Amino acid sequence: MGAIDWSKSPKPSNATISFSFEWAMKNLSSGIHPTLPTKQTLKHQGDRLEIPSAAARCEWDFSLSTVVSSSTDAAVSDALGSIEFDPSNTVIATGGIARKIRIYSLNSLLPEDSIQLLTRGEQNDTAFLDHVNACSFYICTPAKLSSLRWRPGSGGRLLGSGDYDGVVMEYDLERKLPVFERDEHGGRRVWSVDYSHWDPFVGASGSDDGTMQMWDPRCGGEGGECVAKVQPAAARSSVCCVEFSPFGDSLIALGCADRMAYTYDVRKMVEPLHVLEGHTKTVTYVKFVDAQTMVSAGTDGCLKLWNMSDCGLIRTCKGHVNSRSFVGLSVWRHGGLLGCGSENNQVFVYDKRWDEPICARGLEPMARPRFDHAFVSSVCWRQVQEDHCTLLAGGSDGVLQVFVGTKIS
Repeated sequence: MGAIDWSKSPKPSNATISFSFEWAMKNLSSGIHPTLPTKQTLKHQGDRLEIPSAAARCEWDFSLSTVVSSSTDAAVSDALGSIEFDPSNTVIATGGIARKIRIYSLNSLLPEDSIQLLTRGEQNDTAFLDHVNACSFYICTPAKLSSLRWRPGSGGRLLGSGDYDGVVMEYDLERKLPVFERDEHGGRRVWSVDYSHWDPFVGASGSDDGTMQMWDPRCGGEGGECVAKVQPAAARSSVCCVEFSPFGDSLIALGCADRMAYTYDVRKMVEPLHVLEGHTKTVTYVKFVDAQTMVSAGTDGCLKLWNMSDCGLIRTCKGHVNSRSFVGLSVWRHGGLLGCGSENNQVFVYDKRWDEPICARGLEPMARPRFDHAFVSSVCWRQVQEDHCTLLAGGSDGVLQVFVGTKIS
């Protein structure tokens, strides 16, 4: 997603919120929702202590299966800012600086016979592919992309994006055309987009304008009505990431350049439920690990796991290098593994039980002199309930690599 270098921002106070109560009563009043806690603030030091972690041990064997690169040097950077599996976990979308959404079939990147070899413990030679041949098709976009997200319930047909021009768009992949456009962030870069799991028409976007906006294309005009708008920090610090809880409740989490992570109940967004304080620099990613646990990543080189039932800090994971750039964060929920990139061009894997990495693998060098300082810019786990796992990693040089992990017996 590119490099960032924000100075420290003031701590949040007098944050502003606007909310469409008519929309909320219509769309959120029905259904059973869990009781959510009242607002809590947790400091990294002070009233709570991290849970001590045992020594990390690796229960997985990771190998590099596939490398996808361009056969010729591109005239501009092709940094991959986002990688996403579709709901079926068989199709991959990538986007980034090159103003293209590329669509891949998993079978083209990871043939079934190679998976079978790995699950039997047999070595498989790394396959080297070209983007042109490996890609099923691509769609040109009007701006550089910072975020992609498949819309739930669309059968893998609709893909949302956020771009550097502050625009949220949806693409119909069957028609290969944009079908929705929303330009409500004042031209400021949209860092992150996501869709609700309780109502997949509802989306959210976080931007450099300091706001997180929720919108519903069924309401209002062509760009959909803004049904809620939150400015977490009075200083309008950039909102770098948003994620709805995938576990059926009404939580949404976001991370900001003010060094804080926040959660809100979308039914009552008057104030945050939790203000998670502990990072010393920008919070670049937030992800729900399970129904009670969330992980945040920052440019302080830390991943922090939080207990959402009491807002306690579980542990801080360190090992990767991250002081400036967006390096990606992904959670394999079935296996309890966290994947992230690093500015030393390595992929790191953490087990949520330990604070040290269980694996670090360098991205295969592509002998491109222009990328002496290449770094891992995006990662994504395949969400399957199996004894082997698949992790995709994209680089600032545009190279896509596929790692497969097998459980050590």
